[in-house]
Amino acid sequence: MAYSEDELKKELKDQEYKYGFTSNVESEVIPKGLSEDVVRLISSKKEEPQWLLDFRLKAFVYWKTMTEKRWAHVKYPAIDFQDISYYSSPKGKKEVSWDEVDPEMKATMDKLGISMDEQKALSGVAIDFVFDSVSVKTSFKEKLGELGIIFCSFSEAVKEHPDLVKKYLGSVVPSTDNFYAALNSAVFSDGSFCYIPKGVRCPMELSTYFRINEANTGQFERTLLIAD
Repeated sequence: MAYSEDELKKELKDQEYKYGFTSNVESEVIPKGLSEDVVRLISSKKEEPQWLLDFRLKAFVYWKTMTEKRWAHVKYPAIDFQDISYYSSPKGKKEVSWDEVDPEMKATMDKLGISMDEQKALSGVAIDFVFDSVSVKTSFKEKLGELGIIFCSFSEAVKEHPDLVKKYLGSVVPSTDNFYAALNSAVFSDGSFCYIPKGVRCPMELSTYFRINEANTGQFERTLLIAD
């Protein structure tokens, strides 16, 4: 059945989102607004090295010189970039095992059909689950690691594999490419990282699921895939 744009808008407006727009997870959210201080705060919360902070600040300075282009055939209200919070993180200690993940997050994953419990019994798809501004859990890291494949959150890769991140970050789409590339480079908070060594074939599909849970926040993920 074909829909006109107006008919599709009405159906989506009246339809309840079956997966739920939010989960009842207590979060830490920084105040709205975008400035050099906010860029520094995000980097500090991620415990990043100086070279990555410098990468962010350079992108932010460049972004301030740019104007947003209007995409062809896409109409949306002007975005107020000072009316967005650029970092939100679930409160509590950092997760070290599946048993310690917040039950509400587990329920959210189950509802979305990405149950980690099922994955522990069935091979098939390795998933990195990013909730607001942080990666919550990545599955099959150890199994893939046996083949020399690195599959983890971007934040973990910065700490554990800085040389790879530094070498390839922005090598395909540089910060100066466009308005949103510059913005992402300045305020990205987490995402997925994958490195596959030369001559190795990945034995399973890799997937990342990004969920924005907090209202009025912007999720700027950064995914870096390296096939050597």
